[in-house]
Amino acid sequence: MIILYRQYGTIRTDWSTKAANTMINREPEMNLKGKWEYEDGLMLNGMYAIYKDTHNTAYLDYIKHNIDEFIADGKIKSYHRDEWSLDFINNGKAVLDLYDETHDEKYKQIADILYDQLLQQPRTDTNVFWHKQIYPNQIWLDGLYMGSVFYARYQKTFNITDHLEDVVHQFLGSYEATLDAKTGLCYHATDISRKAFWCDPQTGHSPHFWTRSIGWYVMAMVDVLEYLPTDIKGRDQVLDNLHNLLSALRQVADPQTNLWYQVTDEGDRPMNYLESSGSLMILNAIAKGLRMGYLDETDWGDFLATGYENALQQFISIDRHDYVNVNKIAHVGGLGGANKRDGSFAYYMSEPIVTNDHKGVGPFLLLTNEMKKRLNH
Repeated sequence: MIILYRQYGTIRTDWSTKAANTMINREPEMNLKGKWEYEDGLMLNGMYAIYKDTHNTAYLDYIKHNIDEFIADGKIKSYHRDEWSLDFINNGKAVLDLYDETHDEKYKQIADILYDQLLQQPRTDTNVFWHKQIYPNQIWLDGLYMGSVFYARYQKTFNITDHLEDVVHQFLGSYEATLDAKTGLCYHATDISRKAFWCDPQTGHSPHFWTRSIGWYVMAMVDVLEYLPTDIKGRDQVLDNLHNLLSALRQVADPQTNLWYQVTDEGDRPMNYLESSGSLMILNAIAKGLRMGYLDETDWGDFLATGYENALQQFISIDRHDYVNVNKIAHVGGLGGANKRDGSFAYYMSEPIVTNDHKGVGPFLLLTNEMKKRLNH
């Protein structure tokens, strides 16, 4: 039975439970292509957050089934270390969730493989991880969520401190490399070598700010603070950077909805549109940041409430099966590669807009769970 809440003046469904049940019923298999993909880990992290609050073991069983489909004999199906892709690391958080629940050594074996990749990961001259082998010397905001949160969490889980300073460096180095001093926003990516055809030859920056990349980044900063010792050098700077980036995002949010456009700072430009995955990620970072005490309630509480209300209206629908649908998701967004993606405004507008991609479903699961926590607090 769906529980109804009255919040901010409206009747509200228990969205976290409804969305989690949707995943179990509509998508029993997380990846029909048989690929170890980062967005699946994001979705499973949302399922785990809801499991931790509801204690509904069906959600944990769902995570376990879907991870177990990809691991056997200490190996990961479709994982290729020689690609040196930070994207491969993200599912490791779901592996650590299962290790925390079961203490089964098979999950530690998989986490070890992913951690060892990070220890060997190629780096820029500034000692920040390459995003992938095919993107040499490039720092992408996405990569901090994919790799460096797991990097910190693995060390905390297994009582390692050898590389915690390096975790901090990944966050500080990436911020410095991608920051636009004028707006306070961070660019989608930077080529430290200044060789990529898409980059500014002086700064190395990509041409535009992309909302989902910034969404990955602010979620990563909120998440990593949980795993860093409070006295480690540079942690306070990570927190300051989070405050500064969220403040910059607030300046360019759509004033009617407190949501964000696909190209972050050009909301008045024809064809630009309110994009769900990035908006949900940013709202989730704000909601968790408030719960963890990283953000001030008087500064952000009302902003979050309005954004969440509008996110439900703008992005979420219920179909005839009573399933939750997350709409208006930019399918992909990248730079370079086989398609020679140039990071132009036209490029970001050209990518398909889809429904129920896990890059949108995952942050919706996380956000609805955070909002339910706020309601029950």
